[in-house]
Amino acid sequence: MIDGLELGDVYSGTIERIKAQSGDKSRLGMTALMWVSHAERPLKADELCHALAVELGSTDFSAGNIPSMSTLVSSCQGLIAVDKEASIVRLIHFTLQEYFSAHPDIFSRPHSTMAEICLTYLNSQQVKALLTPPSAVTENASFLEYCSVYWGAHAKRELTDSARLLALELLKGHYSQISTKLLLAQAKDFPSWLFESWSPFSGLHCASFFGIVEVVAALIEVGCYGIDEEDFSGRTPLSWATCTGHEGVVKILLGRGGVNPDKPDREGRTPLSWAASSGHEGVVKILLERGGASPDRPDREGRTPLSRAASSGHEEVVKILLERKEVNTDRPDREGRTPLSWAALFGHEGVMKTLLGQEKINADKPNILGRTPLLYAAWRGQEGMVKILLEREEVNADKPDCNGQTPLSWAAKYGSEGVVKILLGREEVSADKPDNDGQTPLSYAAENGHKRVAALLQSHKAVAPSTI
Repeated sequence: MIDGLELGDVYSGTIERIKAQSGDKSRLGMTALMWVSHAERPLKADELCHALAVELGSTDFSAGNIPSMSTLVSSCQGLIAVDKEASIVRLIHFTLQEYFSAHPDIFSRPHSTMAEICLTYLNSQQVKALLTPPSAVTENASFLEYCSVYWGAHAKRELTDSARLLALELLKGHYSQISTKLLLAQAKDFPSWLFESWSPFSGLHCASFFGIVEVVAALIEVGCYGIDEEDFSGRTPLSWATCTGHEGVVKILLGRGGVNPDKPDREGRTPLSWAASSGHEGVVKILLERGGASPDRPDREGRTPLSRAASSGHEEVVKILLERKEVNTDRPDREGRTPLSWAALFGHEGVMKTLLGQEKINADKPNILGRTPLLYAAWRGQEGMVKILLEREEVNADKPDCNGQTPLSWAAKYGSEGVVKILLGREEVSADKPDNDGQTPLSYAAENGHKRVAALLQSHKAVAPSTI
């Protein structure tokens, strides 16, 4: 077996041979290796070939420049391979990626180069002429999706003056760019009608989404867009920056006049709501410290930033919000779910403990369907959370919901053996309590094939309906 040092020597020697190739092979080989080793996701063969056909400084993309995959493989001296089934281009071995990571000087500023290539492609006449929805983009624009979604990620890592100018050129006309639609299609599950009747998503929105401080500042200086302008979903540049956690951009936007830090979008969600649900602690602190952001403002679903953070399991954000006197720890949303219910539903034990540490909290508060945090924890089979909740005096271990189903019924239905054992250990829990349809915990266990749970219930003299 070749050891690490010898393998490094092999890679070093191969790279020197690639650089020594005549004609265009040296450039093709090294650029292909740069893309495969530094791309934000695995590239398909046609994407890589299109990337290598882009001429920096040209506004025209020539299909005649696209190299064949066999030429690329040859130019890379066997250091790349193509997965025939998925048509994905990969490095020949994971140790080659490790070698590149250990020798960052092999490629000179790879991310800035890749950003320039992506932006040159997006600014080309051929791409600008594409006005069709994303679903209709043809193979002639196979590299388009990657450029649209990831140019900003490369630019944020390394931004040259050339890349900045190319970004400004693209973003000055970003209302109708096909690249915008492709970016948002990846960012969120927007409805199909959005691409049929396009509404504004400015260049400032886009730069804020990517978090490129220099580009955001430049766009503000040239005054292309309103700094607090709403996009198709009612979201401002600040809203996108907070959602994606870009503190530098947030500070720039909040430092300018005319920005409302509490402006809701069409869903009623504020920048703080988006930051809280995404778990961006630094952004949450900035919004609260700068003032103007309401820490307990509900959205159209009645959910507060605390509710969003609790359901996503962001314990540190929950702690930050709970430090604010305005925050109602027990505030229910439109369906009656409290932050504690959301934490129980998704199994966030740390968040639950934090919430239960608050004085004004009802650990047994049901939603409009009569479902309590304990019922949600039992339903999800969260043994630790069930134990924690049962330590609270106000928690009724046998409390039925509006359908008459108890926490034990839900645990039995979904085969949560550990939870069933815990609940059966409580004197107040009825092992054979029927719901509104006459179903007992045993009948649910039997119906769903949970034999071990059924045996536990039978040992407690649980009764199944005669139909079982």
